[in-house]
Amino acid sequence: MHMIEIEKAIATLNSSGSYRVFPCLNLDNEKMATHKIVENTQIALCIDTETTGLNFKEARAIELGMVAFEFDPMSGDIIRVTDRYSGFEDPGAPIPKEITEITGITDEMVYGQHFDEDRIKEMANKAHLVIAHNAAFDRKFVENRFPIFRELPWACTCSQIPWNRERLSSKSLEFLLLKVRQVTINAHRALHDAEAVLGLLLGRLPVSGAPIFKTLLAEAGGTTSRVSAIFAPYEKKDLLKKRGYRWNDGSRGGVKTWWRDVSLSQERDELNYLATEIYHRGNTQSVEVKRVDALDRFSIRE
Repeated sequence: MHMIEIEKAIATLNSSGSYRVFPCLNLDNEKMATHKIVENTQIALCIDTETTGLNFKEARAIELGMVAFEFDPMSGDIIRVTDRYSGFEDPGAPIPKEITEITGITDEMVYGQHFDEDRIKEMANKAHLVIAHNAAFDRKFVENRFPIFRELPWACTCSQIPWNRERLSSKSLEFLLLKVRQVTINAHRALHDAEAVLGLLLGRLPVSGAPIFKTLLAEAGGTTSRVSAIFAPYEKKDLLKKRGYRWNDGSRGGVKTWWRDVSLSQERDELNYLATEIYHRGNTQSVEVKRVDALDRFSIRE
C-alpha cells in the first residue's frame, strides 16, 4: 500500500469510533527533540537488558540495548540521538523456556555471541547519566557484567516519576508510552525497550504537563534516606507494607529487613512512626538510616 492509502485507512478506522490506531515509535523522525546547537551539553544512556532470570547473582544478561542522547542539563531539553548499541551474549547454558516465550530470544540467536565490550565501554565513558525503566533490575545485571557502570549515576523512569499522582494505573513501559505519547513499541527486546525509555522521556506528564525528562533529572539528582526497620516485629508486617516498606530477604547481601526510601525532610517523621507504631516501647536502636544518591541508588552495593 502507498503511504497515502495507509493514512486514509488509519483515518477511517479512527473516525469510526470503534478503533484506535497508534503509530510505532520512530526516534529517527522524533519531532520532540530540539536538534539545537547548545554549549555544555551532556550525554545520557537509555539502557535495557534481557536476561535468563531475575537474580543477577545466578542469571546472565543475554541481550543489551542502549540509546545515547545529547541533552541540555540546564533546561532539561533533549537535543538528539547520538548513538545506539544492540548485542547478544551466549549465557553458556540453555535459555529457560519462559524467557524465550517472553522475549523471543532463542538459544540459536545467542550461540557463540559476545557483547562488544570496547563499544559498550566507549559509550559508557561518554555518559553523564544512565537511565532504565526498572533500574533496580537492570543496573545490577549491567554493572555486574561491566564494572564501568558502577561509577555512573543512574535514574529510573519507573520509580522516580510520580505516575500515581498523574492518575496512571500501570507503570509498564508499553502502557506509559501509549498513554503519554500515543505510540507503540515491539516490547521485550532490549534495543526497542531502550528506545521506548527515550520516547517516554520526550513527553510531558499528562496531568501536570511537566516535561518528563526534566522531572526525572530533578528527582535523580537528589539524596534520599533509606530507612531499614531491622528486627521489626513480625506482626507489624502489614503495617509496614501499607506504609510503603519493601522486604529484603537477604539473598542479595545484608540482613533480612523491611526498608523504605524517603526524602531527607521526611526522615524524622519516619523514625517517629517506627518508634510509635512498630517497635515495642519505642526502641528503635536497630533502625538503620543510610544516605543514597544517584551513584549508589539501584546498585549492587546499595
